[in-house]
Amino acid sequence: MKKKIQRSMILVIGVTLLAAYSITIIFAYGRIRELAQENILHEARYIAEAVNLSGEAYLEKFSEVESGTRLTLIQKNGQVLYDNETSGITENHLQRPEVQEALKNGIGTSIRHSDTIGREMYYCAVLLDNGNIVRISKEQATVLYTALELLPVMVLIGAVMLIAASLLARKSADALVRPINTLDLDHPLNNDVYEELHPLLQRIEESNRIKEAAAQSRQEFSANVSHELKTPLTSISGYAEIMANGLVQPKDIPEFAGRIQSEASRLVTLIDDIMKLSKLDEGEIAEQKEEVDLFRLSRDICTRLAPRARDMNVHLSMSGEPCTVYGVLQLWDEMIYNITENAIKYNKKGGRVDLWVGKTLQGTKVIVTDTGIGIPKEDQDRIFERFYRVDKSHSKEIGGTGLGLSIVKHGAILNGARIHVDSTLGKGTRMELIVPPEEEKKEILEKESDLEKREQAEKAAPSDKETSEKKD
Repeated sequence: MKKKIQRSMILVIGVTLLAAYSITIIFAYGRIRELAQENILHEARYIAEAVNLSGEAYLEKFSEVESGTRLTLIQKNGQVLYDNETSGITENHLQRPEVQEALKNGIGTSIRHSDTIGREMYYCAVLLDNGNIVRISKEQATVLYTALELLPVMVLIGAVMLIAASLLARKSADALVRPINTLDLDHPLNNDVYEELHPLLQRIEESNRIKEAAAQSRQEFSANVSHELKTPLTSISGYAEIMANGLVQPKDIPEFAGRIQSEASRLVTLIDDIMKLSKLDEGEIAEQKEEVDLFRLSRDICTRLAPRARDMNVHLSMSGEPCTVYGVLQLWDEMIYNITENAIKYNKKGGRVDLWVGKTLQGTKVIVTDTGIGIPKEDQDRIFERFYRVDKSHSKEIGGTGLGLSIVKHGAILNGARIHVDSTLGKGTRMELIVPPEEEKKEILEKESDLEKREQAEKAAPSDKETSEKKD
């Protein structure tokens, strides 16, 4: 980057010098030309006045002086009487532009190529009192000639300027790059650098927060998994050890075996849920999309959960209308099953769970309503976090893994659905899975993805309390 800045600065200075040199040549040539024309005009008038006073003999005296000026005396019929640079017969000059102008106006000028001496010349002719014309001419320097005269000086100036520019460019590039090279990427917003870098630093800050949140989430997940796996394994190991040491009476062996089986089933369910979440995180299931009949799927789920509802003395019913969506059948099964099962598990004796499937103005909906214990307001935003439980003691009694609603959340994102929760503590909960029209799906997916990133970033960001404690 530093070398690119140096090259760019030197290139700009070089182009600027070249442009300045060209402009200088043009203006210098124009000015030199104007001065030359003025000098020749004054000289022509002076010589004409001298000839009028002293006669044509003055021309001979003038020729004795080496002035670099060509002097010609022309009769009014165009015949050349005298020329200090040529001898012999010359062609008639009557049709020369400066001669014609002098005959009309008393003085005439022109710039043209001289056929006689083969160079570009500036001519000035003045009408004498006797009717003859005196004409002087000088070679007119061209732009190239002027440029070549100034070239050595300009090359020297340019070389000095480029050397100075190279040194300045190196120092400037070092000064420009130094703040970038010394950026504190762990705390990008604390860097006092260029305003143009602020959006980039903000993205780095957000990326750092997301990474930190992801790392923290993985640590929490690992800790929770370890804890959740350790609990049933400890129970299984304890019961098995007691039975192996013969400390259990024969009549109690079936009970201990039943507890071991129950803990093993819980362990298997937990591992299954972890594997499902892992597949959702990796996006392995997202490619298996097809037409899903939500009404038929929900009816099958109610049939599978009916025994569980009877055991818990909960009335389970279903209503609605046939409707299909394009999504992953396995995910829709997990989502509806987990929400309905939770409605049954966290219900009251003699309570109700109503499942409705159909189309609304907002899109296709799956609505599960229960008359259960409800969810406190402060916990409603966190129920979709992994291993989060509102009532840990109650969850342990009914055998939940704490991953069901996390699977629902990931499944909804992959299927382009929204989740709406409305719950009142002690009165019940209403959960809706909403599949919006196709044109809204992309926007919703993007919003949910951004929301998830912000949640991770906010989780990683220190709270006001933590910040104040650090400052203290």
